[in-house]
Amino acid sequence: MNGKSLRGSLMLLIGAAIWGSAFVAQDVGMNYVGPYTFNALRYFVGALTLLPIIFISDRIAARRHPERDAAEIKKTNRRSWFAGMIAGLALIIPTTMQQIGIIYTTAGKAGMITGMYIITVPLLGIFLGKKCGLNVWAAVVMGVVGMYLLCVTEKLTISGGDIILLISIVFWAVQILVIDHFASSVDCFRLVCMEFVVCAVISAVPAAIGMVSGAAAPLLNEPALDRAAFEGVLLPVLYVGIFSCGIAYTLQPLGQRDTPPAAASLIMCLESVFAALTGYLLLGDGFTGRELIGCALMLGASVLAQFPFSSGKTDGIDSAVSR
Repeated sequence: MNGKSLRGSLMLLIGAAIWGSAFVAQDVGMNYVGPYTFNALRYFVGALTLLPIIFISDRIAARRHPERDAAEIKKTNRRSWFAGMIAGLALIIPTTMQQIGIIYTTAGKAGMITGMYIITVPLLGIFLGKKCGLNVWAAVVMGVVGMYLLCVTEKLTISGGDIILLISIVFWAVQILVIDHFASSVDCFRLVCMEFVVCAVISAVPAAIGMVSGAAAPLLNEPALDRAAFEGVLLPVLYVGIFSCGIAYTLQPLGQRDTPPAAASLIMCLESVFAALTGYLLLGDGFTGRELIGCALMLGASVLAQFPFSSGKTDGIDSAVSR
């Protein structure tokens, strides 16, 4: 492994650790505010964090490529902001479901279940004419068994939070396919920034309605954002907004630039491991023996989905997901 590849792998590893540990912050944040308020705050912070990164990126690009046409740059930027709006509309559903699901389950389980998007992405890609290798179908079987052991108890019961998270992985896959459609022709930093703005604005609406009306319904239960709640949720929001939305999303393209695709995907799969590990260390969220086997199978399925068994060419889809 050369120096660039090692540096890129380290960046991706740090990014995976940040994204995994963010599940703990999301869990803690639910002790103080509702899911819509938390998402509105974290995506607002995330968008603000990306603004200086966009500014710096533009200055670097201008120095490296002074020959670029100004009109073409403006056209690309407009396309990037528009793509971000579409991506934000795709992101709001799974991110809301994830935040609601975390209320009723643990951070570690939420990370493990969410990580299964890496299997649903190529499956949904079939409808877009993208081929699935035998490894994906084998990973699906392994992942389903793993999710059963992790989510379904010996008494054949499953928590509401786990059900919400299981459904959400389909919508995560849709969001990733939207990103995949635009990523090659736009500025990714602008796309993600606008994506965060859209999610922040949309999340603020039910948050405000819930707070004003005092609705007690589970899907619209938003406690008032008083001083105590704001002080309590401030650190989790800043961590998720600055580190998960800002820093990790900066490390990802930089790391992937110097890391082979298979290695990059494998490293990013470790997000679910970091979620389980930090949940255990910081929140005391343990796993039963049955759940540990389920976690191992799910992690194995995520890894298996990255390596084709067949010799035929398959179309790959970027496994990055906007947290």
